[in-house]
Amino acid sequence: QVQLVESGGGLVQAGGSLRLSCAASGRTTRSYSMGWFRQAPGKERAFVSAISWSGGGTTYADSVKGRFTISRDNAKNTVYLQMNSLKPEDTAVYYCAAKSGSIAVMTGWGSWGPGTQVTVSS
Repeated sequence: QVQLVESGGGLVQAGGSLRLSCAASGRTTRSYSMGWFRQAPGKERAFVSAISWSGGGTTYADSVKGRFTISRDNAKNTVYLQMNSLKPEDTAVYYCAAKSGSIAVMTGWGSWGPGTQVTVSS
């Protein structure tokens, strides 16, 4: 089992930037694919971005392409989500997730963090 803890959320004005971090611990975290999801009030949890265990593969939701960048530092067991040009519609609780499978498959995310709130004011 992998334990995940997010940090870096907060309140930012539209057009601003935030960087989220997700610290992972537990068994063989370096071999896990990592992802970010978000859940806005009244909406279902939605995929944001994912990165392969090596960092060589990444995927993004269309709504964040060109604005968000996912990266990972396996030496620190940490994955990051750099969020630029933030919009009010990016307001949500952001969750980090991990799985042992490919990021090409959307399902199978078995480990989740508690989430961190991101609020973008207009």
